[in-house]
Amino acid sequence: AALPGLGQFWRVMSKQLLRCGTSIGANISESISAESDLDFIHKLAIAQKEAEETLYWLVLLKRTNFLTEVQYSSMNQDCVEMKKLLTSIIVTSKQKKNDN
Repeated sequence: AALPGLGQFWRVMSKQLLRCGTSIGANISESISAESDLDFIHKLAIAQKEAEETLYWLVLLKRTNFLTEVQYSSMNQDCVEMKKLLTSIIVTSKQKKNDN
């Protein structure tokens, strides 16, 4: 079988980035209506994992020159900051749950 063309390769990678990048917001949105503290933490942990996957796809897109350095740096920084916020909220939520 022939290898897919470069256009198809980039299309697949950019779709993966779109999927995991938008999943971050979707899981944060779901956490607002969490059924319990554990469910809230779980939804945010999924968002955190999706942020990590987003970072992975950003690196691949940069290494294949699909993203410029400026584009990569901007999106990477935003994603790293989002991951830090999620981590902080998760840690604080776990501490509060353990204190009760």
